Formats: sequence, structure tokens, C-alpha cells
Amino acid sequence: MTDIHSKIEISRVVEGLIFASVKPVPIKSITPYLGEFEIDEIIALIKQRYNHVSGIELHQISDDHFAFRTHPDIAARLNLHRPVERPLSRAAMEVLSIIAYHQPITRAEIEEIRGISLSRGTIDILLELDWIKPRGRRRTPGRPLTWGTTIGFLDYFGLSDLNDLPGVEELKSAGLLRKGQTLGGLGEQGFGLDASDDDNSEENLNFSAANASLDEENLQDDWTVIEDSYETEHTE
Repeated sequence: MTDIHSKIEISRVVEGLIFASVKPVPIKSITPYLGEFEIDEIIALIKQRYNHVSGIELHQISDDHFAFRTHPDIAARLNLHRPVERPLSRAAMEVLSIIAYHQPITRAEIEEIRGISLSRGTIDILLELDWIKPRGRRRTPGRPLTWGTTIGFLDYFGLSDLNDLPGVEELKSAGLLRKGQTLGGLGEQGFGLDASDDDNSEENLNFSAANASLDEENLQDDWTVIEDSYETEHTE
């Protein structure tokens, strides 16, 4: 088999691997199939087959993951409007936004920005969606666990990397950030949300129940156990 035929064959294998995966494929999963070739030349060959006349494209996510996605210019024609079975609570959206813009960030820092305590239920939801994960421990007294977003978060929201997150001016123009606010002020005022209006927020309900039975010291101990468990189970 000539080199060109070998390269084509390998590109077909890698193409099939990415196509068959339900999640973005990391480079480390592609490497065993490359043989003597470099990842860049194989990816370039695949991209040639999915140029502007194709309905799909090979999308690179966070520099080291690949997935096939619909071309942006036809994506609108394929949108389906259907009710979401489990919409995120206002509290979960706030916490996700804070983590996305301030990662890596600790639980205490999230609570400081929001001005309200963080419930385990909110973190559970975001972990279940595979949008956040532990990012290691801060080298400060107590070594608190930090949180960050995942490849799944970038993929779901159509972002190539975190630099694609909307900036302050974009948020203001979309009405998601009030005049005079900064991204450091997310929380009760951020993203056009008012936490005081969220009477049904599971964040408030969950924490109120916990606070009724736990004093501050016991709550801290409980979170230490919770975070240790998350770090063990979810850190890649």
C-alpha cells in the first residue's frame, strides 16, 4: 500500500471513530490509529472531504477534541422546538455562569459572588449534565476543591473554547447584564436575574432545609465529604 493510500485509509478509520462517538473524541483516543502520520495531516485530509459544500463539518473543541457538527449556515433549518423536560433552575444557571467565567473557582468563592449558600442539589444537576467537574485543589489553607466546566459544556453550547464565551458588551447588548455591572458581579444581579424573585428556586429550598438541621460547622464538614466524593468520582 502506498503512503497516500495508507494515509487515506487511516483518515477513513479516524473519520469513522469520530462519527460513531456520541461525545467529542480526544486526541489521545485518536493517536493509536495514526501509525506513522501526524494528527494534523489526518485531520486536514478529513476536513477536505467536509468542505463548504457539505452539510456537516469536522469541529475542533478546546484544541484537543473533535466532533462532527452541522454547518452553521444550515443549522437554523434543522432546529426543533420542543418543551424541555427538565429546565435548569435559576440557581443552577447562575452557578453555571459563575463557574464558566471564573474557573477554577471554589464553592466559597461561588457563594461570595452569589451572596447565598450553595446547595448540593445544584452541583448534582450540573454534574449529571456533565457540564462541570472538579479541577483540583487550591494551594491555600484548607486546600479547597475548585470547579470548572467540561468539554461537554463547550460542546452543548457550541463553543470551541472558553474564549468564545460572550464578553461584557455582548451580554449587555443581549440584555443579560445590566448597565454598570461586571462579570465579577454575577449572582443576584447577574445575567438579568434577581435571586430574590426566585421563590421556587431549589437552591433556596434545599439550603433552608439543610440549615434548619445543621449548624455552620456541620455544614462545612458535610461539604468536605461531598467534595471529596465528587473529586474521586468525576475528576478525569
